[in-house]
Amino acid sequence: MKRHILLLITCLLTAVVPAQNKASKSIPTIYIDGHGVMRWSDTRKEASFFGVNYTLPFAHAYRAMGYLGIDRKAAIDRDVYHFARLGLNAYRIHVWDVEISDGEGNLLENEHLELLDYLIYKLQERGIRTVITAQTNFGNGYPERNQPTGGFSSNYDKCAVHSDAEAIAAQERYIAALVRHVNTYTGHAYKDDPYIVGFEINNEPCHPGTVTETRDYINKMLSALKRAGNRKPVFYNVSHNQHVVEAYYDTAIQGTTYQWYPVGLVSGHTRKGNFLPSVDRYDIPFSDLKGFNKKARLVYEFDPADNLYSYLYPATVRTFRTAGFQWITQFAYDPIGMAAYNTEYQTHYLNVAYTPNKAIGLMIAAEVAQKVGRGESFGSYPADTLFRDFRVSYVQDLSELNDGEKFYYSNTTQSLPKDASRLRAIAGCGSSPVVRYEGTGVYWIDKLEAGVWRLEVMPDVVQVSDPFAKPSLDKEVMRIISNEWDMTLDLPDLGKHFRVNGLNADNTFHAQATDGKISSLRPGVYLLQREGASATQQWTTDKSWNNIILGEYVHPLRFQPHCCQTDSYVINHQPARMVDAGKDLQIETIVAGNEKPDSVIIYTSRVSFWNEKNPYIKMNYTSGYTYRATIPAAQLKESSFKYNIVVCKGDKRQTSPAGIAKSPLDWDYTSEAFWLTNTLTKHQPLTLFCVNTSCNISESFITNGADASSLETYTLPEWSRTNRQVIENGPVERPTLRVTFTSKSEKPVYFLRRYIKDDISGCPERLAACRTLCLQAKKMPEGLRAGFITSDGYTYLASCISSADGIVRVPLSELKQTNTALLPPVYPVFLSKYFYPETELPFRIENIESLELSFDGSAGKEAEIEIGSIWLE
Repeated sequence: MKRHILLLITCLLTAVVPAQNKASKSIPTIYIDGHGVMRWSDTRKEASFFGVNYTLPFAHAYRAMGYLGIDRKAAIDRDVYHFARLGLNAYRIHVWDVEISDGEGNLLENEHLELLDYLIYKLQERGIRTVITAQTNFGNGYPERNQPTGGFSSNYDKCAVHSDAEAIAAQERYIAALVRHVNTYTGHAYKDDPYIVGFEINNEPCHPGTVTETRDYINKMLSALKRAGNRKPVFYNVSHNQHVVEAYYDTAIQGTTYQWYPVGLVSGHTRKGNFLPSVDRYDIPFSDLKGFNKKARLVYEFDPADNLYSYLYPATVRTFRTAGFQWITQFAYDPIGMAAYNTEYQTHYLNVAYTPNKAIGLMIAAEVAQKVGRGESFGSYPADTLFRDFRVSYVQDLSELNDGEKFYYSNTTQSLPKDASRLRAIAGCGSSPVVRYEGTGVYWIDKLEAGVWRLEVMPDVVQVSDPFAKPSLDKEVMRIISNEWDMTLDLPDLGKHFRVNGLNADNTFHAQATDGKISSLRPGVYLLQREGASATQQWTTDKSWNNIILGEYVHPLRFQPHCCQTDSYVINHQPARMVDAGKDLQIETIVAGNEKPDSVIIYTSRVSFWNEKNPYIKMNYTSGYTYRATIPAAQLKESSFKYNIVVCKGDKRQTSPAGIAKSPLDWDYTSEAFWLTNTLTKHQPLTLFCVNTSCNISESFITNGADASSLETYTLPEWSRTNRQVIENGPVERPTLRVTFTSKSEKPVYFLRRYIKDDISGCPERLAACRTLCLQAKKMPEGLRAGFITSDGYTYLASCISSADGIVRVPLSELKQTNTALLPPVYPVFLSKYFYPETELPFRIENIESLELSFDGSAGKEAEIEIGSIWLE
């Protein structure tokens, strides 16, 4: 009997396996031709991939899901759905080998590996391909401490793991086992999975040795993969260890991988400014090496870090395509379950729900990767802000795709769709000529057939704190808010009158739109059907469409209801730091909560519990979550205007900037915190920097970040040792800031920069009257240059000449356009450190955004500058 059962099982297995192999063979795969071009196996056409890194199966993201009590597989399901909505077709991960290996390099079949299997399977369901970077060779702690795992990489230094014989043997054993590993969900070994494009040997290797040693290491890894039966392309990182770059092209690797962090990393705060010059070019200095053009080019990681702008992703991907890249993956997408805190990678922040504008920018970048040809060029900035069907704008913080059928925009736009009658897909944030909407979340509007559309609306999100400051799972940086808004659509195919029916789970909304307006729309998924239109098929909740199910909907409110269960308000306000005397002061604030407040009022510092009458200014609601008020010039006669913003709902009060649930008129209100604006007369200097409060300005300028710590220091071409010291010069002289630089570079250039746009935006008349930039310099290095960077991203400098009174005066008329230093320093380090403008633009004082001082140094020698205040007059 046993014999018959075994025979039956054998027959069944032999019947199933060929069928499975046959099915996998019918799925197109990727190969790399003799010219280094990635092509599809069925059509031989060029391939282009765009997507993200995402690390939930490993390290901090894995642990954070446990801390927050979130099911990890369900979390993967949610995020992969959003990958599909963003139009991504690529995924890359650097595997934490320390979590799936033992000390000898044996592969461990554990939960981390099982989650990776599951993730690859769920990506495959959406048609998303994967590149696996087999090992990281470092710990799993960041931003926490490393956890003891027993993995082989724990036994070696990152820069020794590729040269130590025992470590190399462990890697050979590990990488062979990894590619042979059979995914429990797909039934394929990684080496045979048609949805896995290939393997990168390791993440950012460290090769301190020779070209020969590096080549030998790579060849050993290639041999191990070949013996394991791998026939997929193998990739290697060439953007590190430039002293051995020849080794990479003297091996059988088929593809080379690169990174790009064009505005540096881990600034500790949100960066501001026009970074389009920073992403204008990606020139590879070793492109003339033999074999360079025979290997495919992949971007394993990129991100314009430390900012919330939405205009940078499409511009960056355009430049990558010009440089010939066919695989481009951002680092890193935040799992929705922990994105409210941005703890995984402090310097990166991307999630559909929590950074909606950036997410639409990424969606547009995915289209750039498909529409812009490999090697196609559009000139230099600013000419390349318009390319193909795309537009990017720093001033509007806008990315836009407008090709006639698709209309995507990352922020409110006035652009008209090329042909509204042909539209079949809209994705956006804010409003446009075809959608009027005051919510802050993403929406997608997709045509299913004539007169039938699918509408998906994400909940609102508002910023609570700086997402790029030190993170914690106890510190919220963005808050989801569930509110209802009217949405008005102007789509010829849909008409002015159409039915609206909820599609997602528990969505019972039914309405009739009139004149294109859907009243009181809440976050969810909806089926829109033109009045009189007859659908050709049943568009039901469980209906498959493209790579989604019509009723699918992912938002934090469903699986993390605590994320919005609060009756407090988010009050976001940036006070004008200075305002022209004799002019009214415009105050604007964001007040966001689950309910609209009864009123928002301004109390000045003069109100008191003991006064019988306390004057106030009521702020006027404008739209969305925005409130505005005008403070008459007559109330700004003193040198500074101090005020609180108070949100009123019923008998509850919430006062900012203190952020407490009381009113300044309560008997037990104890806070002395105020927003503050300085009033500037036409005879006063326009202060751009001050060491401390000795500069004859109020304390607000210091508390708003204009003190000594706000002056950023940099060195090109490489990092330097920098020492900063505030010098107290006694009762007569003002304090000064002494900065000492030392660099090993042959010809270092030292920079001091400060973003000043927020300081001077309230003084347009005083600014327009300024003619001279002044520096109080106690010690001025030879060749000092001073000037500004404008909103165009252009730099204008002039030489500084010392004077007997210690004040350096630079006439603005002497400022000349020069190259813009790309700071913070860019990664990889082989890229250009400067943007060289090809277009002459005249200096316009109203466009200044950053102050810059620079001077040249000598290798190994100290260079010193000592300055006090800096101002315009």
